[in-house]
Amino acid sequence: MPILNRVSAFADELGAWRRDIHSHPELSGEEVRTPALVAERLKAFGCDEVVTGIGRTGVVARIKGNRPGEKVIGLRADMDALPIDEATGKPYASTAAGKMHACGHDGHTTMLLGAARYLAETRNFAGEVVLIFQPAEESGEGARAMIADGLMDRFGITEVYGMHNMPGIPVGQFAIRPGSIMAAADWFTVEIEGKGSHAARPNESIDTLYIAALTVTALQAIVARNVDPIESAILSVTQISAGNTFNVIPQTATLKGTIRSFSPKVRDLVHARFAEIVNGVAAMHGARATLEIRQGSTATVNHDDETLLAARAAADIVGETLVDGAVTPCTASEDFGLMLEERPGAFIFIGNGDSAGLHHPRYDFDDASLPIGASYWARLVEMASAR
Repeated sequence: MPILNRVSAFADELGAWRRDIHSHPELSGEEVRTPALVAERLKAFGCDEVVTGIGRTGVVARIKGNRPGEKVIGLRADMDALPIDEATGKPYASTAAGKMHACGHDGHTTMLLGAARYLAETRNFAGEVVLIFQPAEESGEGARAMIADGLMDRFGITEVYGMHNMPGIPVGQFAIRPGSIMAAADWFTVEIEGKGSHAARPNESIDTLYIAALTVTALQAIVARNVDPIESAILSVTQISAGNTFNVIPQTATLKGTIRSFSPKVRDLVHARFAEIVNGVAAMHGARATLEIRQGSTATVNHDDETLLAARAAADIVGETLVDGAVTPCTASEDFGLMLEERPGAFIFIGNGDSAGLHHPRYDFDDASLPIGASYWARLVEMASAR
């Protein structure tokens, strides 16, 4: 494992970079300090080109290999934080109230910086590597914005890869699968308008709370009775809002929640049945319903050949027994799926050990993963360019 040995020699620096980024989290669309730090380091490493402002605040760097080749391998890391108050008590905890790196993007950014340093020093690959530091993953807007700014065509990317840490997978292990590995995410709002009345005269009302309750129950039939049991989907109502006093049946009620799916066919089915049920239940009781479904990230779907390559690269760093090649798909979402719709590639999980869960106020990225992840990136480039 010569790559891991070489990267491990500057593991302390990786840890210092990661903790610095962790202490200064920036929310989606507010990334200023982090991309500036990234660009400064990439220039110091001797990258052939460093471009800022892609997708508003994204950073893209290009490194040319020592051997001729046509392939341009894209590696992507996300940079943004979450609106969470940190509760780790670590000495490098967030210095910004209400903001925290609770998903490990500080670690993702650092691992790609570590790979950039190694690749710029060694250049032991053919063609080029393009390092993508993406903003606004948590809002689901960053990948789309970078693609709209010409990321793929401007830099000539031929294949693209992503990585995310995963609590519950031991540090030093990887997990991947071909096909869908993370879900598409949609958000819905249902507004129900009935007829308000005094609570003592319910016969004079069109009771929106009753209709809302029936709607919540009826919506569960979509996954239970409409989605093919071999497929999968999630429909969760997470908010019900209505009324403001104990003796009034409210005029309106609001439902909000999320839909998760792994295929466009299932996604379309759930959306269609959702509208039919919402409108049907409301009409049955003389109420009126309006529905808004906001589509978020698409499903993250790995390409077969690139998944196999990524698994081999990970195994080259940690050994075949520490790479799970058939991990269960994750029902969380990730906007890297949009990049995989543009180019072939794969998304892999790297273990974060027995940490708090992602998006939890006590979560922290395990620095022991930094040289492992950076080494994986470097080896992936070497292997992908040689195909």
